[in-house]
Amino acid sequence: MAFVQFTGVSVAFGDRDILLDVALFMSSGTKAALAGPNGTGKTTLLKIIAGIQAPDSGDRAIQKGTRISYLPQAGAFFSGCSIYEEAEKAYSAIEKLVAERDAIASQMEKLQKDSPGLDILLENYQHLEDSISGSGYWHRRDRIREVLEGLGFDQQELDRNIEELSGGWQMRVALAKVILENPDIMLLDEPTNYLDLEARDWLENFLGSFGGGFVVVSHDRSFLDTTVNEVYELWNGKLDRYTGTYSAYEQRRKEELETLFKSWQQQQEEIARTEDFIRRFRYKPTKAAQVQSRVKMLEKMEQIIIPEGMKKMRFSFPPAPHSGKIAVVMEKLKKSYGQKQVVDELSISIDSGQKIAFVGKNGSGKSTLMRLIAGVDTDYQGQLKLGSGISVAYFSQDVSDSLDNSLTVEEEAETACPNAMQSGLRNLLGAFLFRGDDISKKVSVLSGGERARLALLKLLLRPANLLVLDEPTNHLDLDSKDLLLDALKRFNGTVLFVSHDRFFIEGLADRVLELSCGSSPRLYYGDYSYYLQKKSEQQSEGCYSTAQGNEKPANRQKPAPDPDNYKFMDSKTARYLDKKRKSEADKLKRREEEILSLLEKLDIQKQKTLLDMALESNYSSGDKMKELQARINSIEEESGKLNREWEEINMELDLYKTSK
Repeated sequence: MAFVQFTGVSVAFGDRDILLDVALFMSSGTKAALAGPNGTGKTTLLKIIAGIQAPDSGDRAIQKGTRISYLPQAGAFFSGCSIYEEAEKAYSAIEKLVAERDAIASQMEKLQKDSPGLDILLENYQHLEDSISGSGYWHRRDRIREVLEGLGFDQQELDRNIEELSGGWQMRVALAKVILENPDIMLLDEPTNYLDLEARDWLENFLGSFGGGFVVVSHDRSFLDTTVNEVYELWNGKLDRYTGTYSAYEQRRKEELETLFKSWQQQQEEIARTEDFIRRFRYKPTKAAQVQSRVKMLEKMEQIIIPEGMKKMRFSFPPAPHSGKIAVVMEKLKKSYGQKQVVDELSISIDSGQKIAFVGKNGSGKSTLMRLIAGVDTDYQGQLKLGSGISVAYFSQDVSDSLDNSLTVEEEAETACPNAMQSGLRNLLGAFLFRGDDISKKVSVLSGGERARLALLKLLLRPANLLVLDEPTNHLDLDSKDLLLDALKRFNGTVLFVSHDRFFIEGLADRVLELSCGSSPRLYYGDYSYYLQKKSEQQSEGCYSTAQGNEKPANRQKPAPDPDNYKFMDSKTARYLDKKRKSEADKLKRREEEILSLLEKLDIQKQKTLLDMALESNYSSGDKMKELQARINSIEEESGKLNREWEEINMELDLYKTSK
């Protein structure tokens, strides 16, 4: 079994501990997320696992032959070949095996049947042949095209020079190479950052069927929920493990943090009281012994530290200026680039206050339509009119080019911050991942992602009633996304947005505008779940219409009175159902507590088994390792069942809450 193991790993940058006595065991069956606030060292840990970076101290053990592939968060750049040729380099290790096999074949041709050493050569030859065949090398052309297509590349463009690609598309090639290497363990640092929804779904399905192990860092909650069954959290240099889905981890972590914050608050109050006593009586001889006692108490106190990334905050937009009922009207709107028609005959009216997600494959015209609505591009046919009193705020990744490079981050943010919000500006900067000394950085030295975050914050600080947002969640961590999502949901203006984060779309959109190459746009009068439902129905019926039109929910007969709606009941029936509802909810809560207790026990069992696997007496024995792995598989299967039941119970409890 392929595995990599670490014990006692520590890394420090100056006087700051990034990793502190970390232990980790990963095998080909691992499907884990690596979580933690930005700047805690997640990328550093991935590089250490990959063998790219050495720790300051600690031991790393890796099973012979274990293949690990690492995808960095950014920075991949390829040149000097086509897209296809670069992807084919993923098989370079197998090509070496082919050359080695052919060399052995040449040796064997020169030997007689009874020559000494022939048996060993035959055995080596067969081993290499099995490795080559198992790698899919002989079918690599089809596999390369399949993976590249899944990640959004057009088959007709695979011979294009790779240096012509943008940074985001270069990162897709890097991801394709990691997948094509077919390693035992993949380390993926923000793999969904540059993927659209279709490519993200393809990657999600791939990881679901991947036979090896992986650790992924991602700020896409729904992606993590679908792909992982355990979460490692890096915090204050320590690495803690949680079994179950990412949502299960968040729920358990929320409960732990509530306790931690309460303890931190109590400790802060105790420190304040002690420091106040020391300050008041420091120079009174009669209190000298008591003062010294309290000074020593403070020195010995192990203080609770809450990283900035864990401190939650709330952000509200400036009130949207008053406007008319209609935000945007488009009539037979058309936009083309040369012979390519990007927007074709779009007629639509958008009411003020709507929150519409633009969806569609790359090249379908989402960003183009955003630019047209924002007035950045005025070269079009047809009509596009903004409603009375509409003021537009537009965000795209290139908006960051307008930042003043001579200012600091804080100074640049101040140029857009209303006076009423100045006192909380540093907190807002922190929410957008500018913390500590970051706010004093010059804009000129910021990375592309940092510039985009600063430009987004500036945009959101300006009063407007129509927000046009093209990929606003790129370069934000989960906490920042949650902050933005919460603010946008409470915003009383109109929001038109493009995002490749499904959780963000599901949480915000009340309409979906689908743009598609080769067919007319369609507006779905429902949220993202409704849109997916209608798409599924259309595909199953095989009758998807390309005609221009709005896809409204089908007319239905008036539903019968809902027994969960009290206005249809007499008071006696309502009290009875309320009592029954409460009893059922109590049962679910008791079962939830049982499940969490069982999950903790299973986690302890798994950790013990993993420690057993790390013993030389065990991992040197194939039979013993098979037995231990079977035990791990059994524990994970049981954990999976319990987690699925836990999720179902939580959904039912949520229904009880919302129906009150």
